[in-house]
Amino acid sequence: MEELIELEECPCCRGNGMLVHEGGWNVQVECADCGSHTVFVEYENETEKLEAEHKVAMLWNIGKVIKSNIGE
Repeated sequence: MEELIELEECPCCRGNGMLVHEGGWNVQVECADCGSHTVFVEYENETEKLEAEHKVAMLWNIGKVIKSNIGE
């Protein structure tokens, strides 16, 4: 059973955040509405993957996100 990781609303637009894995080696949280996102955190195995998920969730939940404005 997978561990549930709770994500707050997007700090920029109040949209839904989601964990996004790329290539099986990194993860970030990204807003489904405005595209704001955390930095990505790399992992090499399942233990590091869970730690990385918790790290990006914590960054998201405290509002440490990257937001690009239109035209940037």
